[in-house]
Amino acid sequence: MNTKLVNPAGLYDGAPVGMSQATVDPGSGFVFVSGQVDWDAESRVRHGTLEGQAEGAIEHLLTVLDAAGASVADILQLRVYVRGELADGMPHIVPVFARHFGATRPALTGVGVASLASRDTLIEIEALARLPRESR
Repeated sequence: MNTKLVNPAGLYDGAPVGMSQATVDPGSGFVFVSGQVDWDAESRVRHGTLEGQAEGAIEHLLTVLDAAGASVADILQLRVYVRGELADGMPHIVPVFARHFGATRPALTGVGVASLASRDTLIEIEALARLPRESR
């Protein structure tokens, strides 16, 4: 299989742990986006609130999609992991998600988890998208 690796400059480097920010299957046009978090290039959390981290993770998600040749309109599915009880986080993240994904309305699963990639990371967002037909 001829998989395209997507690793935009400016995002944290996943090479030391053997991951890419996304992989693209050129045959199907599917874009598999790794869980995006609100980290700077040195893997440090940028914002202290759930809302701020949701915005930052979505910003990274959109950067990765753009580098892959896709956009928010091409997202088919989102998987959102929130530290703690998901219901407690919903009032903080729903407005952020509605602002960014409201018109697209991808399939979405939210999961409350005990831990994420760092103690300060509060949210992680992974996505499945499909490149527009003209880009495949």
